[in-house]
Amino acid sequence: MRLRWVLLPLVLVSGCSQGTSQVNGYTIEAGANLAGADLTFADLTGANLAGANLAGANLAGANLAGANLTGANLTGAVLAGAHLTFANLAGANLTDAHSSNANLAGADLAGADLAGANLTFADLTNADLTGADLTGATMPDGSIHP
Repeated sequence: MRLRWVLLPLVLVSGCSQGTSQVNGYTIEAGANLAGADLTFADLTGANLAGANLAGANLAGANLAGANLTGANLTGAVLAGAHLTFANLAGANLTDAHSSNANLAGADLAGADLAGANLTFADLTNADLTGADLTGATMPDGSIHP
C-alpha cells in the first residue's frame, strides 16, 4: 500500500491507492461530515466521499482526481484551483460553490446542482453535464448561465 501524506494546519491527511483517506487518524468514508473543514491542498486522490457533507469546506488546490463525490453536499465549498479530473460528482450539490480555475476535465457532473456556482476559468473539457442545473452559474468564459 502506497501512502501519501500532506500536513495541513491541525489536519493530517493521507490517501492510499484503495481510495480510502485519513484525516487526523479518522477514516473518511461515504457520508462523512466534513462541513467547514479546511482541506486546502489535501491529497484526496481516489477518495470515497460519496454522500459526504462538505458544505462550506475549503478544498482550494486539493487533489480529488478520480474521487467519488456522488451525491456529496458541496454547497458553498471553495474548490478554487482544485484538481477534480475524472471525479464522480453525479448528483452532487455544488450550489454557490467557488470553483474558479478548478480542473474538472472528464468529471461526471450528470444531474449535479451547480446553481450559482463560480466556474470562471474552470476546465470542463469532456465533463458530463447531462441534466446538471447551471442556473445563474458563472461559466468558464465569465458569462452567467441563464
